[in-house]
Amino acid sequence: MPQVAFQGERGAYSEAAAIHFFKNNIQTMPYPTFYEVLESTEKGKSDYAVLPIENSTEGSIGESYDLLLSTKLNVTGEIYYRIKHCLIGFDDLEKIDTVYSHPQALGQCRKFIQEHKLKAIPTYDTAGSVKILLELKKDNLSCIASKIAAEIYKVPVIKEGIEDNTNNYTRFLVLANKKPEKTTSDKTSIIFSIKHVPGSLYSILEKFNANKINLTKIESRPTKSTPWEYNFYVDFEGNQDDPNILDMLEKIKQNTLFLKVLGSYPRAELS
Repeated sequence: MPQVAFQGERGAYSEAAAIHFFKNNIQTMPYPTFYEVLESTEKGKSDYAVLPIENSTEGSIGESYDLLLSTKLNVTGEIYYRIKHCLIGFDDLEKIDTVYSHPQALGQCRKFIQEHKLKAIPTYDTAGSVKILLELKKDNLSCIASKIAAEIYKVPVIKEGIEDNTNNYTRFLVLANKKPEKTTSDKTSIIFSIKHVPGSLYSILEKFNANKINLTKIESRPTKSTPWEYNFYVDFEGNQDDPNILDMLEKIKQNTLFLKVLGSYPRAELS
């Protein structure tokens, strides 16, 4: 049975996404940080790593994007997982004044928090915030996490569906030391950096257009090494071994300072 690493405690959304992707035929392994999740798979302690990369309402997860730059793993799959948040605690909503959760979850429930004048305290994980409640044991405290997490730690759900937008999805990447088999509906992800001169980015994007390759996402992140210079993360349709894409990658190499192919993998659909 494959072992799959995820960040957080049992009941975290990353674990739920992994179970959904592998259809429950896995052994999940929790780790405290994203770095440790990827490290465990790189060192063979787990077969796969699941990494949240962006949310449909709160945007990209910067730490995850930065880790993709250095990991040796290949992206082998992706998941769009519907996030349904619950307010969890020991007392009625009227008596609650504080809520704990991961910053992404707090942002996804911003309207609910503001309407009920709750003090928001960030934590390392949604499911981990349920464990914090158990340790503190105060009736005025609550947390935001999944219904599964509430059931695992046996803490009551005060209110379900408190996210601001019901179309609340998080995209997760599945990474491994191996490459997946090629399919007819693949997507490829790459990272590149360019010279800080006029027209540099255009010269790259023009190659995609010339080869009729459909971009599905482009994201910029600071390089960390040089102020105001960026790495670009790009997703596009097709497999890195397709002749047309191989040709395009060779062309853009001439205009990049750095180019890394993260992997080609079956394109996921919203469920």
